[in-house]
Amino acid sequence: MMFHLFCRATSIPAFLIWLMAAPLQAQGLLRDADLEYGLKQLAAPVLSAAGLSPARVKILVVNESSLNAFVVSNDAIYIHYGLINRLETAGMLQAVIAHEAAHIANGHLTRRMTNLASTRTASGLGLALAAAAAVAGAGSAAGGIAIGTQSSAQARFFKHTRAEEASADQSGIRFMKSGGIDPKGMLDVLSIFRGQEVLAETRQDPYLRSHPFSRDRLRAVEGFVSAYGNITAENPNHAYWFERIKGKLSAYTRAPKWTLGRLEQSPYADVRLLREAVAEHRQSRTKQALRAIDAAIALRPDDPFLHDQRGQILMETRNFQAAAAAYGRAVQLAPNDALVLSGYGQALLAINDINKARQVLEKSRSIDFRDGSMLRDLSIAYAKSNQTGMASLVTAERYALSGRMEDAEIHAKRASGLLDTGTTSWQRAQDVLIAAERAEKRR
Repeated sequence: MMFHLFCRATSIPAFLIWLMAAPLQAQGLLRDADLEYGLKQLAAPVLSAAGLSPARVKILVVNESSLNAFVVSNDAIYIHYGLINRLETAGMLQAVIAHEAAHIANGHLTRRMTNLASTRTASGLGLALAAAAAVAGAGSAAGGIAIGTQSSAQARFFKHTRAEEASADQSGIRFMKSGGIDPKGMLDVLSIFRGQEVLAETRQDPYLRSHPFSRDRLRAVEGFVSAYGNITAENPNHAYWFERIKGKLSAYTRAPKWTLGRLEQSPYADVRLLREAVAEHRQSRTKQALRAIDAAIALRPDDPFLHDQRGQILMETRNFQAAAAAYGRAVQLAPNDALVLSGYGQALLAINDINKARQVLEKSRSIDFRDGSMLRDLSIAYAKSNQTGMASLVTAERYALSGRMEDAEIHAKRASGLLDTGTTSWQRAQDVLIAAERAEKRR
């Protein structure tokens, strides 16, 4: 399933629940298998140099056009799609990742969130994201996020100090150098924000509200970059995946006419065809979209994400049998990619292969339970399999993800009454109930 939205929620200390009382309705994550695989390719050398596991720390894209990146836990780095669209090289995107990885590696989160509950429990899924995104968006998202006293508290809670920024800059540059990446990308990123420090805070990009900027900081980074020296040869794999990430993101977030008029700007034929397929699909020109994606597949026949994209086009044009076949081929090529499995499960549901759909979706959830679309489909599969307790449980988790804690509580109570007491599934329902009760106390 391509570019579906998801909003996170988690049970964490009461203070944070108070911070997160304002619902995050308009902001969420853009989940896409192709996009997240590419980000993993760029992040891996940086995370490894930072002593972090590339398999554990995910790079996730926030559905927000402003410029920002942030961390709120030790297992994920969040980047606004607007910032990715603004960057010009793989090194610049890797610099953003390196800086945020440094906040994790240097313990900047641990000191202020020592009691953060595990994000690996069902209810531990991310009210922290809601709080940080509220700060990052600062009310810019459609639908609004509460501002005033709460936003001020959130901003103070998540804003890094100048000392932390200096530490993250220096460590990030060191991680880039160790990973074979030109640290000049860090300087190029900061140059985007040059001059904004003199603007009123309401006119600054959100990045500056959580990452203090100054001329002294810029001069320090210039000194670090000079000391570490330049790496002139760009890794060709990094260059390719940056073009693909940015190309696909812009194809989905900009007007199709804009994309079609700039196809030749990409030096990679398959990326040009992928962008063309997305733009044509968004204009409901299915034949043209399929022709483009098929041409891309001909160039990279063993690329699971191109087959996944083909599945999406077919699924959204209600050609369900063909969509299931396309997703099935993607799963053959990437059997452990949660988002590819999610798309396949949805297609299997559409052709009424309920048992197989449930198995595929259960596997997807076991790998990554942060996908709201997958949870919706899994609840349907359980319901059609007469497993009403599990259907209620997964529905409760899905509502918790989107911040609808009252609805989550209703379904979690129903699940608790239907599931065997003490089982893992019953405990998942209790996690949601605890999160809902704490949220209710702080309203």
